Amino acid sequence: MFNTIGKAVRMERIKNRNTGKTVVVPMDHGVSVGPIEGLIDMSRAVDLVAEGGANAVLGHVGLPRYGHRRHGKDVGLILHLSASTTLSPKPNKKVLINTVENALRMGADGVSIHINIGDDNEAEMLADFGRVAVECSYWGMPLLAMMYPRGQKIKDEKDVEAVKLAARVGAELGADYVKTNYTGDPDSFAKVVEGCPAPILIAGGSKLNEEEMFRTIEGAMQAGAQGLSIGRNVFQHKNPTLFVKAACSIVHENKTAEEALEILRENNA
Repeated sequence: MFNTIGKAVRMERIKNRNTGKTVVVPMDHGVSVGPIEGLIDMSRAVDLVAEGGANAVLGHVGLPRYGHRRHGKDVGLILHLSASTTLSPKPNKKVLINTVENALRMGADGVSIHINIGDDNEAEMLADFGRVAVECSYWGMPLLAMMYPRGQKIKDEKDVEAVKLAARVGAELGADYVKTNYTGDPDSFAKVVEGCPAPILIAGGSKLNEEEMFRTIEGAMQAGAQGLSIGRNVFQHKNPTLFVKAACSIVHENKTAEEALEILRENNA
């Protein structure tokens, strides 16, 4: 009983209670690619996106140790449990580097794990996923699964059939949120949403211009997504606070991409 209550309480901290949707800003890039632009000062990065209305930030243990909840508005904390670096011979092989219990001790509101479906090391990553999901169930910890079709058999990481499979695996193995690639249009992405019982968040992927990003968010929400988990397009924007505010208007207020762009134009005038 108490783990169910605990999960419900923590879920409230990483989503908008009125809409039930969420805007997450991942900041785990320091492990995979190093101290890139926008994340040199993690504390400032968190403050900027929190001010814009982000529901949660996501990162490794360095985030709460060196940058989370020091100033400004409060924001939910999701600790990432898996990692690899771009210098690794197998950068798509994610290994566990933290535990659910330790995340609880550090005050996390949720945890996340990254799985590359189709990779040569898929089996090991799925085994890790299963263990983490069981621990999350025991402790009442929300679990976000980053599910990407990525490997030798994957010709197109946005192929609807591949994304459908990756998302469904996330739900089947116990994720409370599934993060995956947007397939490019609302009609095809609606098929991904239909086949995944868990709420879906879209990944940001490579850096896009403002119009492309907002149209992606709008299309995903039209297809039934429950929010987004976007990093570089947010923290590397010239005004992360304003960008998050505009993105939140689409997710939580059902605004259009054009209306979100207008928020940027009005405030930059």
